[in-house]
Amino acid sequence: MADHYYSSKPSVEHERRVVEAELRGIRFAFVTDAGVFSKQGVDYGSRVLIEAMDIPEQAEVLDVGCGYGPIGLTAAKLAKSGHVTMIDINERAVELAKENARKHGISNVRIEQSDLFAAVQGQSFDVILTNPPIRAGKETVHRIFECAEQHLRPGGSLWIVIQKKQGAPSALAKLETLFEQVTEVCKDKGYRIYKAQKI
Repeated sequence: MADHYYSSKPSVEHERRVVEAELRGIRFAFVTDAGVFSKQGVDYGSRVLIEAMDIPEQAEVLDVGCGYGPIGLTAAKLAKSGHVTMIDINERAVELAKENARKHGISNVRIEQSDLFAAVQGQSFDVILTNPPIRAGKETVHRIFECAEQHLRPGGSLWIVIQKKQGAPSALAKLETLFEQVTEVCKDKGYRIYKAQKI
């Protein structure tokens, strides 16, 4: 079977590079590699989510499917007095995210390899962020939404980016079965940002 960015142990040969990005006015230089999502640079959907997400300074945040770290590490910079947990099934992505956290002097993070929410059982969060792995299939994406609802504190919110052509309408319908309040925060070039709040 061919490797995907949601493989737990990519076997594709390494192809390390550094990609630069400015996110929320912060300059980053991320180390990326073959076998991880968007290795050429921070993808447009993640950028839209990062610009839209509301991260309180003291928030406990979870980044699901963190890849090499752009969403979670930006959140950690915004949650100066808070903490960010970053999880991904992809071992190579997790090691890159750890390297990128060290490289940028970001210490208020914990980065773990995890199949969905396995590494955070029993924990709850104020904010959960995800650019879900669409290619893993609708069932996996909807399971992320279900687990997020279980791991949010009352008043907490799940922030999602999803393309209209890759299932935004069905994602919205699923979110509305799980959460009392779902808002389309913005749309940009076919991407939708949804905020689902647990009352």
